Amino acid sequence: MNQPPTPPRTADHVSSAVQLLGPKEIRDLARTVGVVPTKKRGQNFVVDPNTVRRIVATADLSPDDHVLEVGPGLGSLTLGLLDVVSKVTAVEIDTTLAEQLPHTVAEYAPTRAENLDVICADALALTGSVAKDLGTNPPTAFVANLPYNVAVPILLHVLEIFPTITRVLVMVQAEVADRLAAEPGNRVYGVPSVKARFYGQVQRVGAIGKNVFWPAPNVDSGLVKLTRGNRPWPTDSAARAQLWPIIDAAFAQRRKTLRAALKGHYGNASAAENALREAGIDPQRRGETLSIDEFISLAQLPAGTEAPH
Repeated sequence: MNQPPTPPRTADHVSSAVQLLGPKEIRDLARTVGVVPTKKRGQNFVVDPNTVRRIVATADLSPDDHVLEVGPGLGSLTLGLLDVVSKVTAVEIDTTLAEQLPHTVAEYAPTRAENLDVICADALALTGSVAKDLGTNPPTAFVANLPYNVAVPILLHVLEIFPTITRVLVMVQAEVADRLAAEPGNRVYGVPSVKARFYGQVQRVGAIGKNVFWPAPNVDSGLVKLTRGNRPWPTDSAARAQLWPIIDAAFAQRRKTLRAALKGHYGNASAAENALREAGIDPQRRGETLSIDEFISLAQLPAGTEAPH
């Protein structure tokens, strides 16, 4: 593969080893490689070095961390991450961007170039075999500016297939950030809120304006941090298979009581009520009032508990 040309090195300094990309560098680089941001892939490139510094600092990374990044785009955040961690594995669906990224890093962070791996793939199509391929140095953190249209599915998928990731810092649409961080009883508490908490503690840790992106999106963004600790329940595929359908059903019709909302899952309303009472949950409550612990209690009932008495 021929090395694509790169624009002059005039980017903002981070350290003697790494330079960050500003608005001019991003536009020049996009023009050089013929990239036009598309709404279909949610491409809004960060052009503000201070925002990159803020994301990296908020992620609480250490020099020993191996960071997984999804959607690196033209490399704004990638360069900031490489300045502080030992390894970055970037997953990029756009072939042109994936091929360009190593050259950009070689230009703007030459002493860090060997610390970058690029996987050209759809993040939602990654499988557990990718985690195994990373062998003795699996990712320990997930830091990304996620495409707005698939942010929640990507977050949940990454947490599923990379159990070694213990810290997450993602930039998402402000409305999605609010939903992910919402507590039970909040009007925006829903499926993303519960499923994210299945893996760990979730916090909204900042707001990001529109003008730090090119092109500027129509909405503001938010930073969400997730810390995965030792959960008092299994987080494997079998546990998800039991839990996910209950969560989905509980929020499918938010105004219904759990007795009514879960009748399809348990076969009838009476069976749903029996299961809820067995789990210590009032059948007249609504899904938006249940904590992740209560959903887990319901999902972990022994087989047959849901049958009518």
